[in-house]
This record gives sequence, structure tokens and C-alpha cells, in this order.
Amino acid sequence: METQKQKACELLKKFKGDTYVFGLDVLDKVGAEAVKLGKTAMLITSTGDWLEDAVNKIQTSLNKHGVRLVPERVVPGAAPNAPREDVFRLETYLLHFQPEVVIVLGGGSSIDAVKAANVLASLGTYEPDIDPYFGTGEVTKVLETTGKKLRPLLAVATAASSGAHLTKYSNITDLTQGQKKLIVDDAIVPDRAVFDYTLTKSMPKDFTADGALDGVAHCLEVFYGATDETFDDIKHVALLGIELVVTNLEKVMADPGNDAGREALGLATDLGGYAIMIGGTNGAHLTSFSLVDVTSHGRACALMNPYYTVFFAPSIERQLRLVGDIYKRAGLIKADLQTLSGRDLGLAVAEGMVELSHRIGFPTKLTDLEGFSDEHIYRALEAAKDPQLDMKLKNMPIPLNAKLVDEYMGPILEAAKVGDFSLIKNMETA
Repeated sequence: METQKQKACELLKKFKGDTYVFGLDVLDKVGAEAVKLGKTAMLITSTGDWLEDAVNKIQTSLNKHGVRLVPERVVPGAAPNAPREDVFRLETYLLHFQPEVVIVLGGGSSIDAVKAANVLASLGTYEPDIDPYFGTGEVTKVLETTGKKLRPLLAVATAASSGAHLTKYSNITDLTQGQKKLIVDDAIVPDRAVFDYTLTKSMPKDFTADGALDGVAHCLEVFYGATDETFDDIKHVALLGIELVVTNLEKVMADPGNDAGREALGLATDLGGYAIMIGGTNGAHLTSFSLVDVTSHGRACALMNPYYTVFFAPSIERQLRLVGDIYKRAGLIKADLQTLSGRDLGLAVAEGMVELSHRIGFPTKLTDLEGFSDEHIYRALEAAKDPQLDMKLKNMPIPLNAKLVDEYMGPILEAAKVGDFSLIKNMETA
């Protein structure tokens, strides 16, 4: 495993250079990173007593480097799934206190909410509502139009999960609609980031698995959508990220305090962040945005990816052989993959993914989710036709458009509803 970790570190250093500090026991580096961006900082944190020691270490580090907090207390971060209401609340703090640099300590939801709040606080005089910024490149368009800049952002991650501290994505949820939408823009990538993997030892088992399989989903979906031009670059990042999770997740769930395992999952989900900066996620992520009221994001992606794997299978044999080999070596696939092709190969790999979910107690069909109804299928199909989420359809290895959603995505969701792969309809491709 040490060789895998070394390769992961090399890839992440290639990705982020000197703007990212990561590893075990590196939280005292926050002050040195913050002072490179400004002398007054707002510290926004996720809530919970488990973060008290981390907050104290960060405050000590900031004091050591002469960075002053405004206000002098920490500001509460966002609730799970980054509700719109938290974005607007955080925008108000930024407008009132005008820090030179924003520091956010938390998981993906808090980091995503701060990214969006920073956009509104910086560009609100041009467009004060968040909706026009959803989609791809909309923030950059306004920055170019207005000549304005976003405040520098330092993201301090606490969860091995979304990779939000490294990426151009901000997932924001409308709780009244039960629907996520997405800002995708290079302008919102945090200027600097720190991730002390020891912090993840406080993650509950369920959250650990959610985060790890979110990382797998990032690697897997980007790899599925790789083009001939991007295949080799994505392959090295994605396969290593998937393997680090598949070979370590059960061990970490059995021994949550294991530093080596926690480091492996941290590196894996960071590689997931790297992957989604090379390419985009697609089907499972798109569907997950419509399941926010019945399950977590990582769990939704883990549930849906086997079904999309079967749908994509005829077009991604090259990817499936490499991914399947990882699950095969981990004892999750019994079939001889060398004798399979097309849909049959996809079915075997999908069954390996389902087996891992069974082993860690994850749901494997939509009806396993408390509160699920056919309304969620309708919601997911309608969301897939939303132009602001169109990038997910285009990122698919078998691209769909709004006119094809019901015909092909409908059967995928019906299959996922009852756990029956035979319901999935493959598209004839040239």
C-alpha cells in the first residue's frame, strides 16, 4: 500500500503544486497558508464538539502568523447538502465583516456553501440571486463583465469525501424542492487548501463509507467518460483512487482509528477531486441530486453507479476491464472477466460494486431508501432535462439529450428501483 500512497502523493503534487498541504498532522500549517492570502480572515466552520481541538489549533496557527479573525469568533458553516439558506446567511457575514481572506473548515457541504456565498458577496451588486450562477462558467462570465474579483479562499477539509477543497464545483440544495443544482467554474476553486487526514478519524462509519464511495464515484464516472485524448491521464488518477478505496474501506470501517487506512481514504478522495478537474461526472451524480431528501450523496452515487455501468457497458469495455480487475483482485467478482464483453462485462462489474455495498451495509436499490417514492423518479427525469444540469448528460460515455431521457434513463431508474438489471435498455451505438 505504501507504493500506492507514494504514487497518489506524486499525482496530487503534480495537480496542486505548492497550493495544497496534505498528510497526517499538518493542521498547524493553516496560518502559514492563510497569511499568503491576507491579514484579516473569517473562519467559517462546520458545527460539532469534535472540531473544537481543530479550531483551537487553527486559531493558534493564525495567531502565530499574525492573521486576525473578523469577527473574533468562528462563524457556523452549512448544514448537510449546503442549503440555499446557509449560502445567503454566509453571504451576509462576508458583507458585514469584509475579511481579506475566507477560511472554511469543514466537509464538502460547508466548503460548497462558502464558495457560493463568496460569489454572491463579491458579485451581488451585479446579480444578487444564486440561480443565474448555476451551470458551467457563469461566474467567470460575470467576473469578466464586471472586472470584479472573488475573495481569496483557504479550504481546510475535515472529511474524505467530495474533494470540494480542490475543485471548481459547488453543490447547493433547494430544500423546498428537494433538488440540488451545481455551479461549475474554475473561478471558485479555493486558492489554497489544507487537509490533515487525522481529522477524518472522527468521521462516523456511515459517513466514512459515504465519503469514500463518493470518491469512487468521481473517479469511476470521469473514467467512464474519458475520451481518447484524456484516457491515459484519467486512467492513472482514477484507477488508483478506486483501488485505494476498494482495498481499504472495509479495514477502516472495522478499525476507524487506523492512521494508515485513513490516509489511504484521504488520498483516494483527493484523487477523486483531481479526476473531476480533468473530466466530469455523469449519470449517477445527476440522479443523486434528486435523492437528497432520502439519502446521502455518496450513498446515492454508490447505489446508482452499477445501473449506469450496465447501460454504458457496450461503449466502455476498455474501462470496465481495468476497473473490474480491481474488484476482482479484492474478491468482489467471481466471474472470469476475460471471457465477457459488452453488457455481460458490465453486469459482472456492476455485481462487484453491489457486493461491496452489501458488505458495508449500503442500500443497493432505491426501494431500500426510507421515504423513496415514484415521485423521486419523476423528479430525477425532469432534472435531467434542466439545461443547468445538461453538462451531466453530455459527460456520459453514451451522451443523452433531453428528448432521450425518458426512453433510456427511465428504464435505468426503474431497474434501480427494484434491483433488476434486466430492465435496463441499452442504446444502439455506431
